Formats: sequence, structure tokens, C-alpha cells
Amino acid sequence: MNVISAIKLYITKMANESGPGMKILLMDKETTSIVSMAFSQSDMLQKDVFLFERIDSPRSNERMKHLKCIVFLRPSKNNIALLSHELRSPKYGSYYVYFSNIIPRTDIKLLAESDESESVREVKEIYADYLSVNDNLFSLNIPTCMHALNWTADALSRSVEGVTAVLLSLKMKPVIRFRAGSTVAQALAKQVNEKISKESALFEFRVQESGAPPPLLLILDRRDDPVTPLLNQWTYQAMVHELLGINNNRVDLSGIAGAPKDMKEVVMSVDQDEFYANNMYSNFGEIGTTIKGLMDEFQKKAKDQKKVESIADMKNFVETYPQFRKMCGTVTKHVVVIGELSSQVAKNMLLEVSELEQEIACRADHSAQLQRVKRLVGEGKASLKDALRLILLYSLRYERHANCDITGLLQTLKSRGGPAHIVPRMLEYAGQHTRQGDLFSTVKITDAVKLTRNLIKGLKGVENVFTQHSCLLKETLEDVIRGRPLDPLYPSIGSELPFRRPPQHVIVFIVGGATYEEALAVAQLNTAGQRIILGGTTIHNSESFCREVIAATAGVPFKHTRSLQQFHATDNA
Repeated sequence: MNVISAIKLYITKMANESGPGMKILLMDKETTSIVSMAFSQSDMLQKDVFLFERIDSPRSNERMKHLKCIVFLRPSKNNIALLSHELRSPKYGSYYVYFSNIIPRTDIKLLAESDESESVREVKEIYADYLSVNDNLFSLNIPTCMHALNWTADALSRSVEGVTAVLLSLKMKPVIRFRAGSTVAQALAKQVNEKISKESALFEFRVQESGAPPPLLLILDRRDDPVTPLLNQWTYQAMVHELLGINNNRVDLSGIAGAPKDMKEVVMSVDQDEFYANNMYSNFGEIGTTIKGLMDEFQKKAKDQKKVESIADMKNFVETYPQFRKMCGTVTKHVVVIGELSSQVAKNMLLEVSELEQEIACRADHSAQLQRVKRLVGEGKASLKDALRLILLYSLRYERHANCDITGLLQTLKSRGGPAHIVPRMLEYAGQHTRQGDLFSTVKITDAVKLTRNLIKGLKGVENVFTQHSCLLKETLEDVIRGRPLDPLYPSIGSELPFRRPPQHVIVFIVGGATYEEALAVAQLNTAGQRIILGGTTIHNSESFCREVIAATAGVPFKHTRSLQQFHATDNA
């Protein structure tokens, strides 16, 4: 079972258990996102759910006793207080209460005392406490999880709850391993292990096949690989997130010229958009060709719709019109999105910028790369966002090089009004002193010849992509799959002896956020027969990653970047 299927199963169960009749779904901010990423509003209407309300927003006091109320909330103290208030003066005929995670007995008792009218028919725990992004990708939607390079209390608590929910929803009791030397990975591993022990009855699943290795929960630290979130992306899903931003499967198109008025925000969901699901891992050149094929098919169907000359034609028109309308919306949406991506690629010279990014990430050539970075940054050819990204990649690779010129690059960036203060923060967050092993010596080149461009031509004038870089996660997972010893780099929590055979199921959780490039690597391994699920505190693009770094390094003394002290201030942000 994948994470989307698990969430959909829970939500369908909620809707069905209340029986037939009109229903309202009462949610909080987070469960609203969980439901909306799994089902569209029309899908929920088919389950007799006609109204949607937020318990944490102002609501009408009108009593509607003819409605059944399905309550789906996270078991937070605030939600318990709000639900208790609701039950003391119930608006609806009956309540079916579902919590997205484990709820303390004391809170159940409080709700029971509040339900004086005995309106509550069911109270259950379901473990739908995470956002299902792709079939094998989940997020906890925690944009920043650290302060002073350690967990914030709320983020750690939420991560324990989220990871536990994933394990329970997939019915897995795993061996837990974490990145050695990472205090945040170790703290999460320890608390998840304690939660499993405390709630041992919930983790008594069907006994695995005799001799089969247990699932593996591998907890990693984003600080080991700061390169992947900084690179320009060229596959469809990752590119949309990098250039436009995907938030809970939604893309804001309100600032895009030419976007239709009814498409100021569009849904990009693998479960609700067949074209997106089939092409999210396609590169930009292939997408251009595919959308052209989709438009040709749409134009053919549009011509067929005009031929209504008989009763049979009319019947066929009525039957096919909903699908035609849906196809029209799909074509328009993707044409607008791809058009904007193409515009940004041309305007910001992203092919040239991306080629240099890939070369910095994948091979050492300090002198030549420094000159190219200076040219793109100094001549103003690269946007401030791309200039910062190039300097960050250069700094991470060459911070200890004898002729490293981070200071000169930052002076240039600062003179352009760029956020130079982020660079020393990045080096404190994920510099060589903190990374496990040598990130740059382990990066693999997928091309036989290092400098060969991997250009795939689609529509005329569109060339892409540069994909030399291979994320560190892919190499780590290949070691797991091949059964290579994981100690001492990834020690296990608990007293269980390590299993010698590779696990059949792997869940990876990245503290500090995962990326769509890593999701692609997982999808490729799964296509080859593996069963891997990736999750993170959030799903990063380069901008959100920089915000995470700024938050994580707040309150940190700059021990490793004293030579860049003049850029530590944030007044030029």
C-alpha cells in the first residue's frame, strides 16, 4: 500500500461508517489539507458530504439537526477544547468523531463529559496525520523545524506524531536507523522508538513471513546534502515547484500574464490529474512534445463535439461532455503552466545557469568555475536568486580551497542588493565540518563523458536537460538495497540485532525537508522493483530551503565562517 491509498482508505471509511444521508465534514487547518490532497470536493460530494467547515474558524450558529457531522481533527489541546465547546451545544443531529492520531484517555473523558446530549455516535483514531503528496512521498508541512541547529519542541513533537502515523497506516513495525552524528536525527529516532514501545498494542501487526527482514525506518539529516535543494530542476513536478511553487498540491498562477480568470490557482495532483501523474517525472523537452500531443487530441475531440446532426449524436454529446470539459481544463492548465516555465527559462538564462550549477556539483575545476560564476553574477546575467544559488554551491564545494574567493563573490552580490548574509549561514548549517563523508566526491556522473550535455529536444526552441547530478539519497538507498553494512554510519536504535538481509520495505524520513529530485530517485528505484517511501518535514525548493537555513542558524555563533563576519548581518536581506 502507498501513502495516498492509505489516506484515501481512512477518509472513505469515515464517510461510509456514518451511513447514508447528508453529511457535513468538520475539520481543522491541517486535516483540511490532508483531505483536500486526497479527494476533490466533487469526490466528497459523491460520498454524501455536502458541507465543509473549519472548527477553528468563525461559523454560523444555525442548527441543522438533519445533518450528520463527521469530525476529523488532529488531537491537539486546542482542538479538544473547541470540540468540547461544540458538543455542549450541538448544531447537528449526530457526530462521528475521528482523530488523526493517538488521543490520550484524559481527552476522551473530557469529550464524554461535554457530550451531555449524547450526540456522539463514534470516537475513533485513524492514522491519517500526514500529507500524501505522491504515491511514495509524504510531507508533514513543517516549513522550518530547527532553531540554533536543534529541534524546536513543536516540530519534534509533530514529526514524532507524523512518522508514527505513517508506520501505523502502513502497518509497519520497523528497525529504526539514523544518521550517526546528527543530534536531530538521533532525537527523532529515539522518540519514535519510545512511542512504538509505549503503544506496543497498536504495533502488533500480522507476523511477517518467516525469515523476512523487518521494514527499515531510515532517518536522515538535510545537512548532509545541501546541494540537491539548491539545483535548478528539469523534470516537470520538480520544475513547477522550483519556479512557481507547489503548496498542498496547489500552484498559484495569479501573477502570470495570460492565465484565465478561473485558473488563478490550479491543482497539480497525481490522483486527480492523469496528465500530471503520467508526466511529472518527464523532462522539460519531453513535456513540450507531450502537451502538443494532448492539444492535438483535444482539437480533434472539439471538432467531433460540433458534429451534432442526429439523436444518436446528441446522446453521445451529453454522455461525453463532462469528460470533454475536464479535458479542456486539463489542457488549458498545463499549457499555461508550461508556457510560464518556458518564459522563465528564457528570461533568466536558466540553461546556462543550470549547466554551471551541475558542473560545480559534479566535478572539481575551481579556476574555470570561479571565473564563470564571477561573470554570471558580476555582469548581472543571472537573477539575484540564481546568483545566490551559484555562490552557495561554489561556497559549499570550495570553502577550504586555497584560492577560494567567497568574499569577492559576496561583495559583488551585496553590491547588487543580494542577500549575501545567507552564504555564511549555509556554511554554518551544512559546511564541510558538519557533513558526513565528502558529499562532492560521492556525487555520481550519469553521463559517460562528464562534460557531455544531455539535451533532449521537444518543441522547437526548447532544449533540456542537464542532469549530471545524482542525489546523495540515491547512493544511500543503493547501499541499503544491496545489503551493505549500515553501521557505523547509520546505527540502529534499540537492542535488536541487525538483520543481515536487505529490508523489503524502506521508509526514509529527512529532517530538514525532502525534495522532488529525491522523490524521482525513489520512484526510479521503485520502478526497478523496490518498495521505498520518502518523507520529510517539508518538500523544499531552493527558496524555502534558504528560509529553513536562516531559521535553523538563528542564535548560532558563527564558529566556522569568521572570515565572512562582515556578511553575517541581515540588514541587506
